[in-house]
This record gives sequence, structure tokens and C-alpha cells, in this order.
Amino acid sequence: MTDTAVLIVGAGPTGLTLACTLARSGVDVRIIDKSSRFHQASRGKGLNQRSRELFDDLGVGERAAAAGTEHITLRKYRDGKHVADSVSFADRVPTPDTPYASGLLIPQWRTEEILREKLAEYGVHVELGCELAGFDQDEDGVTARLADGRSIRAAYLAGCDGGHSPVRKALGLRFDGKTDAEECMVVGDVRADGLDPRYWHQWFDEDAALLLCPFPGTAHWQLQGMPERDADGRPTAPTLESFQRLFDRCARIPGIRLADPTWFSTYRVNVRMADRFRVGRVFLAGDAAHVHSIAGGLGMNTGVQDAFNLGWKLAFVVRGMAAPGLLDTYEEERLPVAAWTLDLTDERLRAVVEGVREAGVGTEAVITDDVTTLGVGYEWSTLSHGGPLAGRRAPDAPCRDAATGTPVRLFEVFAGPHFTLLGFGAGGAEALERTGAAHGEGVRARLIDDHEGHARAAYGLEGDALVLVRPDNHVAMSVPADRAADVVSYLQRLGAPDPSGD
Repeated sequence: MTDTAVLIVGAGPTGLTLACTLARSGVDVRIIDKSSRFHQASRGKGLNQRSRELFDDLGVGERAAAAGTEHITLRKYRDGKHVADSVSFADRVPTPDTPYASGLLIPQWRTEEILREKLAEYGVHVELGCELAGFDQDEDGVTARLADGRSIRAAYLAGCDGGHSPVRKALGLRFDGKTDAEECMVVGDVRADGLDPRYWHQWFDEDAALLLCPFPGTAHWQLQGMPERDADGRPTAPTLESFQRLFDRCARIPGIRLADPTWFSTYRVNVRMADRFRVGRVFLAGDAAHVHSIAGGLGMNTGVQDAFNLGWKLAFVVRGMAAPGLLDTYEEERLPVAAWTLDLTDERLRAVVEGVREAGVGTEAVITDDVTTLGVGYEWSTLSHGGPLAGRRAPDAPCRDAATGTPVRLFEVFAGPHFTLLGFGAGGAEALERTGAAHGEGVRARLIDDHEGHARAAYGLEGDALVLVRPDNHVAMSVPADRAADVVSYLQRLGAPDPSGD
């Protein structure tokens, strides 16, 4: 007997994304957090382009967009003087296969609030004040012990509990890497009334740095800067007074007083990764599995994408729609991505530290195509089975539903906890018909009228074809329409419903 199918420890963006992914699939899930209340800190303040696509799939993309900012202007200063403005991804526009040219600047507290609101629509609520004291696992499940003496029995447990993860520590896993005690900065949320909120203000001087980032709908700004140091050269804890001294030193704008601090923290460059992301029925995701430089803003985004990958696989296994072996592919796919992310953020941090030595250069120096994570795929995965995009992100495209003539975007077709089998051309229609209408709830079939040719171009298709897209919107395989048996075989090996009805 279990209290829940999946117990999630940690209610940050990673844990909430995982909970939403499971709950919308009809999986019983509980999510606990040791905090007594929800925080109101800006922390990880951006959704990149790939995470925005996944938020759309979860049904929260519009809410996030309404609460965030695209294409904010970075205003750079040197010696207190305005020297340059720039806008990240300013030269890009949405394309048929990529709907978001820009990431979204949004405080983490608001991201979490949006995800909690969505989770509540499924009848699931974060259980605050629930601290994990330990757990035991056996062949049938995991028994989690809470600090208040209660226990929760679950089929699976997911540790989404941050860089100091008690779940990871209880598993005895290594967290290899390094922490640079000297490379640090202070960060916090303050009011800065009188400062123009149309800009992300960035002061980079020879011996000091200060950044103040605004957010729509709130009077608080996120402050990042160099810490003060004591007589021995050690960084001191941030205070409102130290923030004001840093502002006066860098900005040199009389009359602006920082006020009403709601969050203080000190950030140190910490680059570490667990040697495993799964032990039996226990999984790690987000910062519990990997931490790295903030350069590129990939921390929260990588956690969200971990959760989206793990969520559909847990849902399929819990619901008996796939064999338990599917869960092995979570570590197979996401551990190499985490290693790549650590390397990328190290390199991007070096680039921005070097770049800001030049007057007029700011955090835009960190931006490359890589930080969008649109190019992250799983070409090496055992779930990738042929075709030009196997394992890679499934592109969007404007099309028509061939049955109704209704305009539709592929991302709208993909949305939901299911595989999508796309048919193109007369041969594709015959193949979908031949494999039967009883695709089961785990696979949805759709004949596509690609009247403008965008989908064929994006997927590299020639002639009549079938494309199988995973629930996390990565291409499983694409084949000529006369090879429908390959798709059936793939789903049979996975353990998903057989489209042939056999």
C-alpha cells in the first residue's frame, strides 16, 4: 500500500514542474517542502526559450508572459556615466519552428506562484513545514520519514531539494566539483524608487560592479554586486547599508535611497554534479543533481527541463503504460546534459568577466545560442530511433488539421502527456489508417496538412512520412510512411499502447 505514487521533496521550480507534469497525467503525487511559508525572493529570474515552450505545453505560458519582460534594455555605465545600451536577442524574431525569439525576465517567486496555481487546478497543494528526516527503499517503494514523526509511503521519490539536497546526501552520492570561496557576489531584493524601471542598470567599474534588475508588477529590484570585505579581505554579509554604499559608489546618483529589503544572500561560484541521478526508486533533479555558475541563467531552466524529462517517464511507468526500464533513460539523457551545462556556464562566466572590462559591455556578453537550450537533445539515447532529428527538439510549425482544415500549430498538437504520431501525405494517411484508430491514451495520431511546407522543412521530410514525437517534445523517430511497422515496434519495446490494436 502506498500513500502516493510519487513523493516530491522540494517545492521550487523543479519540484513544481515535476508535480504539474505528473498531476496532469493523472498520477497521484505529493510535494513537500521544509519551509514554513512560500518565499518572495527573485533568485533565478529568467525562463529561457526552451523553458517557455515547455511552460506553454503545461498550460502556463501565457501567465508567465503576462508577468515577465521580453527584450529588456541593458543600460551600461562606467565611472557613473551612461555609455551604452543593448538588448539581448534584439536581432531575432519568432520563426515558424521557434515561437520565442527571447527569454523571459521574471522573478522566481512569481514563476513558482504560477506553477502552484496550475498544480492547484489538479487538486494538489504544496505541503509546507514538512522536513524530510530520512527514507528507506525496497523493491516495492520508498518510505519517507518526516521530522515531525510522520511517514509517507510512495512508489517513487524525487529529490528536488536544492544544492544542499538531503536526498542526495542520504543516497551517499558524490557531488564532484569545486567551490570558489573568493569568487562571490552579494544579491538581494530592494526598492530603488526613482531609478528608471525600463532598464536593467549595470555599472562595471575597474574595482566594483553593481546590477539592478527591475520586474513588472513589483516595486522591488534584484540587486547583484561585489561584496564589501573585512580587514582580512573576507567578504562580509550583505546589509541594506552595504547595498547603499555600493550603489553610491557605482551609480553616483544623488537622492536615490535603497529601501525595504526582502531578501539578502551571498552567492559563490559552485560547480558540482552528482555522479548518479537515480538510485533504485529515488531520483535527483535540478540543483540537487547539479549546480553551476549563474552565467547564462541556466540553473532554474535546467531543473525545469530535468523535471519535464523525468515527469512523463514516471507517469508512463506508474500508469502501466511503459515498462520500468524506461526510467533508466532519465539519467542516460540528463546526466550528459548536466555535464555540458557545467562546461558551458564555466566558459560563459569567463566570457562575461573578460567582456565587462571593456566600457559599454554588460551581461549580454554571456549570450550565445547555447543558453536558449533549444539545441539540447538526446541523439545518443536508446529512445532515439532514426530520422534526421531523432533525439532532438521537435520544431513547431503552422499547419492544418487534415481532417477538419482547422489551422493548428504543431506545439498545440503535442501539448499533453502523450506521444504524438504525425502523418504527412497520402501515404501517411494510409499508414495512420492501417495502424488503426485505437491508439490508446498514450499515443495520439494526427494527419497534418502542411500547406505552407514549414513542417516538412523543419523535420527534413521528403515524401510521405510518419514522425513520432515524445511527450517531452523531442523526436523519437521519423520514417517513410511505408515503414509504419517500425513505429509500432518502437512503441511495443517501450511498453506504450500498440497503435495497431494488436
